[in-house]
Amino acid sequence: MSFVKLTASAVAIAAVSATAASARDQIRIVGSSTVFPFSTAVAEQFGKTTDFQTPVVESTGSGGGLKLFCAGVGTEHPDITNASRRMKASEFEMCQENGVTEVTEAVVGYDGIVVANEKSGADFELTRAELWEALAKTGPKPTSWDEINPALPATEIEVLGPPPSSGTRDAFEELVMEAGCEEAGGEDCGETGMEIREDGPYVEAGENDNLIVSKLEANPDALGVFGFSFLDQNRDVIKGATVDGTEPTFDLIASGDYPVSRSLYFYIKNAHVGVVPGIQEYANEFMSEQAAGPDGYLVEKGLIPLPDDMFDKISSNVANLEPMTGNEWD
Repeated sequence: MSFVKLTASAVAIAAVSATAASARDQIRIVGSSTVFPFSTAVAEQFGKTTDFQTPVVESTGSGGGLKLFCAGVGTEHPDITNASRRMKASEFEMCQENGVTEVTEAVVGYDGIVVANEKSGADFELTRAELWEALAKTGPKPTSWDEINPALPATEIEVLGPPPSSGTRDAFEELVMEAGCEEAGGEDCGETGMEIREDGPYVEAGENDNLIVSKLEANPDALGVFGFSFLDQNRDVIKGATVDGTEPTFDLIASGDYPVSRSLYFYIKNAHVGVVPGIQEYANEFMSEQAAGPDGYLVEKGLIPLPDDMFDKISSNVANLEPMTGNEWD
């Protein structure tokens, strides 16, 4: 008897929850900590200049955001996810299997991954091979930077960076660790050779890049790994290392000369458009000239804008909700 009452109660609670979910009128966005400040700026502008509610933006990491996004259709699931790397084919398949069959992909701009430290700390001129030697799980595992190169500071290796759920971590492993492994003559560079050591010198600092910046202020000997925009917005307290002889600057990332740069994305769940108010309008704002264009307010926050022809194409895709085909990885 008590079991029947409990079950009935649970059903009643579920019904109330379902009603609340179906009535959701605020866009829910998850995903990348790197894209988070840009997405938040768009959400705030959108809330101020339209009759729609300001979207809720959560920093869950690229991988975590895509997992939530691809879990299903229905307003208990996110509407949009941000990513600092492209959705993987396996994630696209997960979306399809869970009924998220129509997804629109948007490249919003570019970003560099920087290695930075507190302004009073030593100046670092690093190569990707040296970063690999310092951080590789299968590498020599030195304890101080001068063990790798006598020209580097004689300080203990401590690098604060993102966890495996982060798109920045994925991109760092591919653009720095894999490339550095190849330059240093490591083995199995596309697999185990790009893995990051877990014995202390690399410290997973969570999905909050602002937290890494504050930890660098407290420890001038430590280095941090995060998106260029966080360096750009905190130049009064931190400075960027050169990588392969190139400084992490806006112009050098935009030109492609800085070797550790990547595209930034957001993904729209097309089935939610027209169900949760404002999704199409928010996406159009994100891909507008006033936001992501060369003189837009996102550029002031560190976004590297797309070339004009690519910007026009992506903006059109977003406006028309062009779905991904599954051939994007061919």
